[in-house]
Amino acid sequence: MPDPQQVLTARVRDALAAAFGADYASADPLVRPSAFADFQSNAALPLARKLGRAPHDIANEIVSHLDVEDICVPPAVSGPGFVNFALRDEWIAAAVTGLLDDPRLGTPLAGAPQVVVVEYSSPNIAKEMHVGHLRTTIVGDAIARVTEFAGHHVMRDNHVGDWGTQFGMLIEYLFDVGEDSAEAQLLRTDPNTFYQGARARFDSDPDFADRSRDRVVKLQSRNDPATQLLWDELMELSRQYLRDTYALLRVTLTDDDIRGESFYNDMLGDVAGDLTDEGLAVLSDGALCVFPPGFTGRDGSPLPVIIRKRDGGYNYSTTDLATVRYRVDKINCDRAIYVVGSEQALHFRMIFAVARLAGWIPGSTSFEHAQIGMVQGPDGGRLRTREGGTVTLSSLLAEGIERARAILNEIETLEGEVRDAIAEDVGIGAIKYADLSTARDSAYIFDWDRMISFRGNTGPYLQYATTRIRSIFRKAGIDEAGAHGPVLVTAPAERELALALLGFGAVVTGVAETAEPHRLCGYVFEVASLFTAFYEQCPVLRAEDEATRTSRLALCAATLRVLTAGLGLLGVPIPDRM
Repeated sequence: MPDPQQVLTARVRDALAAAFGADYASADPLVRPSAFADFQSNAALPLARKLGRAPHDIANEIVSHLDVEDICVPPAVSGPGFVNFALRDEWIAAAVTGLLDDPRLGTPLAGAPQVVVVEYSSPNIAKEMHVGHLRTTIVGDAIARVTEFAGHHVMRDNHVGDWGTQFGMLIEYLFDVGEDSAEAQLLRTDPNTFYQGARARFDSDPDFADRSRDRVVKLQSRNDPATQLLWDELMELSRQYLRDTYALLRVTLTDDDIRGESFYNDMLGDVAGDLTDEGLAVLSDGALCVFPPGFTGRDGSPLPVIIRKRDGGYNYSTTDLATVRYRVDKINCDRAIYVVGSEQALHFRMIFAVARLAGWIPGSTSFEHAQIGMVQGPDGGRLRTREGGTVTLSSLLAEGIERARAILNEIETLEGEVRDAIAEDVGIGAIKYADLSTARDSAYIFDWDRMISFRGNTGPYLQYATTRIRSIFRKAGIDEAGAHGPVLVTAPAERELALALLGFGAVVTGVAETAEPHRLCGYVFEVASLFTAFYEQCPVLRAEDEATRTSRLALCAATLRVLTAGLGLLGVPIPDRM
């Protein structure tokens, strides 16, 4: 079904070519939603200097060549040269009716599909995920879902930390305490405590620290069976933990998406060798470094990207450069989106700069850091427990579900198992939506009272909007899938809601381009709010005649489809009832 903004953009572009010649067919028509009309074109203003004419005259010239009679009432010129468009009610009604039979709800498939790698979640193996992983996991998953729906080939990549000194430390500690010991069982029940025990031994016992470093060498050589066996066991325990966590979070990552640091181990030598051969890597204080232009410290000295440490070992930078090469050379990606905390911004700018210096990223390929802001406590600092420790993700999710259950316990008609399932959907949905509705690069204060609320721009409010629409169809005794209209626009609230529904495709396309899921959140909240106004002002089941009743049921069905599709792309679960 056509999106009105896209249709008008095409018509204004045709008018520009007809009025000023074929050279102007590529000019941006600048058609945007407007507070003064349904849409407005500002194309005349930037053309004024190029054409040497007044913007108002140019706007009138555009209008005289416009062919929009089937869509709009006659366009009007206002201000210095704005062209205002008011859509015909019958066009809006027909377009919304078309949504009911359109599985893509007006979302065009990408004209030039890309291979897009979305790297997200990326926890450390053998440690429990904490609240800091929440945003990278759910924002990344929403970006992957939306980009895929827009028609691109998405490759999810869970770049887990599964290599390096910490694994030598963990494996050595496991050898020391014994695989059958109570401490070893903590890997299944409380991996953070096991990690802390290993870390304490590493920091306090020089002999243990030396043995741990030797264990890293054995691990990286891949020729010590006992070391490899324990590493494999740690990996399987972590994979099971991640499966359970992602299932609870309704995240689409699977075991097949895990491509950790260990995957790139055999490529690190080539990274160092090739950068040296190209004259980009040089020795500095015993370490092999690249100094990309434009990066300096506070004292003005060049900042290095360390490729190989003084002791001959490699680090995160080396692995990240190998990852870039793999994604370009083996996956042939057109775009790579790194959904990682904003504190890593400088690191990724320097990594991408080095990769481009080396010619490893073609000019047509985009590598971008989708920065993620911090989850804050009430004091504006990192969200922590009452004891001052880091909040684990599992405890956060459990509390959200319990808070939702406490609210639902007040609804006597909900039985135990049904209530528990709904509580899980509401609790998880509330946490996810509160996070997703914040611009990803902004920090936000974690506030249970706000996010669990059934009022305002929250997950429960949107979930309830979908269940309320379903209840209308239950009362009507029909399936919403059987509502085909036609839709009629007879009241202002109907028109506003219908027009908003037609914007779904443009919003999804825009989110896929910018990797900003909060824009989709803003859209679905607008739709839900407009539905509330429509429902209050326009009787549905008690409409004045059968045609109006049929029309409004169809509009309810279209709204439900848009809300469920939008929340589905955000990964927010939707209970059948609340």
